[in-house]
Amino acid sequence: MLNFTLKQLRYVEATGRLGSIARAATDLNISQSSITAAIDALEMQIGYDLFIRTPAKGVRITPEGGETLQSIRRFIDQSNHFATEIQHETAEGDTLGSVRIACYATAAPSFLPPILKSFTKSHPYLKINLLEGNMQTLLTFLDEGEADMAFTYGQYIISGRHDFKSLFDAPPYALLPADDPLAAEASVSLADLSTRPMIMLDLPYTKDYFTGLFYQKGLEPNLVHSSRSAEIIRALVAGGYGFSILNICPPDYQKDDTLFRVVPIRDALTVPNFGIATLSGVRQPRMVKAFMEKCLELQNNGIFDDLVISS
Repeated sequence: MLNFTLKQLRYVEATGRLGSIARAATDLNISQSSITAAIDALEMQIGYDLFIRTPAKGVRITPEGGETLQSIRRFIDQSNHFATEIQHETAEGDTLGSVRIACYATAAPSFLPPILKSFTKSHPYLKINLLEGNMQTLLTFLDEGEADMAFTYGQYIISGRHDFKSLFDAPPYALLPADDPLAAEASVSLADLSTRPMIMLDLPYTKDYFTGLFYQKGLEPNLVHSSRSAEIIRALVAGGYGFSILNICPPDYQKDDTLFRVVPIRDALTVPNFGIATLSGVRQPRMVKAFMEKCLELQNNGIFDDLVISS
């Protein structure tokens, strides 16, 4: 039977996260010997090394250690939520709590505000911690216990490691300069777009998806510019430098038609699904479950319909 304390696990987690016993000791304001003793005690009990220690170079996590550290982070995360839920009650009886949300950066400004506005009305004392990132970093936030949930596309989650609740399909659409003849069309084809200069949203997984739309049709996109910022993409399109393809459409994109136009793509073969990813096998705290239920309620009320462009 394993015998360890939460404090020891925090020492081990800090060492793995910071890559050094010395840095972990500084971060936690304790002695290096206390960190070393915690690591030694846990390694002795589990029967394998968590770290490879190199003098003057810090530590390297072993393959087995990497998996164990993920479990430790999830355990610490659950203990933090437990402490929050049993400790905080306001004088009026309203439960205090926190939800840590990771969201795909290009979707966050359009997607999150109506959710946060609705949920904080019923939970005014809720603390929200937001993390933004690309599809790759969102899953890292989940796996390392930094986020309770991630709003992302379902095609990128890892089966068996993550659970996924669908919120809406997000068909790709073309963002075209207002003076492009295609901007006046009710919809466009990928063949139409392949003849024009393309401005690529160049994020992990995103580029492969957008270029893949053309490859599936035997076409080659004409990539001329790229950016990691959706706002820069918008500015380049408005300046007439080319078109771009996106999925989630901010409401103001459809209102400002003097510089660019939003046009559905009628023949895209792959339509991603946007929703909530969580770690499999993890029982979520009460406040996190309530937040997810609110998202599903808003889905049923059609709150996300304006973010979707359908042909």
